[in-house]
Amino acid sequence: MTQRIDILKVPVDLVDLNEAVECIAGWLESPEPGLRHLVTVNPEYVMAARRSRRFAHVLERADLALADGVGLILAARLLGKPSPPRVTGNDLVDGLAALEQPGKRIFLLGAAEGVAEEAAGILRARHPTAGIVGTLSGSPAPDGWQEIDRALAAAQPTILFVAFGHPKQDLWIATYRERLAARGILVASGVGGVYDYLSGRVPRAPGWLRRMGLEWLYRLVRQPWRWRRQAVLPVFALLVIVEAIRSGFSGTSGEGA
Repeated sequence: MTQRIDILKVPVDLVDLNEAVECIAGWLESPEPGLRHLVTVNPEYVMAARRSRRFAHVLERADLALADGVGLILAARLLGKPSPPRVTGNDLVDGLAALEQPGKRIFLLGAAEGVAEEAAGILRARHPTAGIVGTLSGSPAPDGWQEIDRALAAAQPTILFVAFGHPKQDLWIATYRERLAARGILVASGVGGVYDYLSGRVPRAPGWLRRMGLEWLYRLVRQPWRWRRQAVLPVFALLVIVEAIRSGFSGTSGEGA
């Protein structure tokens, strides 16, 4: 069991990359049947959960919720909660590719045609034991399931990464959870644009910018269309501040009671 906090009612586990990989390794060896759903949460996820009860429910049911966003770490501090370690989707995929475990069989689903295969090639070159057994662009639409199902049946993966974009990828996993489990998949996670970064089609921010928590700004400069997605960030910050003030007043009232 991991320690879990919530940011504006969205759960986040206090787990770093190594602990996440160890947790997944345990799932791969567990005799308990079923699929575990892992989510990588950022402020955009929190705001989407406020707009969609269905998506909020998916996040609440997640078996592991990692903090993929400096905004969540800052929000936790402001709310007086333990700060979750940051675990990006890129680091998670790379960390699992490096994991040496016989039961690990990874399938990369999603992204534009050919991108997942390019990402798989990079991972295989970087990690001889990557264990990637298949890739497919696929489609989250209902009529895309048969093609995906055939590919999964042939590859027999135990770990499925899905890059259908947020929030489609995690809603898709939740929708097909039982069918994926029936194919022997033990762990599934949405990974957004990870394949684009791994393949080199979209460069990551320099390390010093990532350490400063400014990767979002680098992305915005290189991909101006992202402003529509990142427009929710000021609203997220405002809601966190309001919640912190409300919690402060509640705490003060409780002390004086």
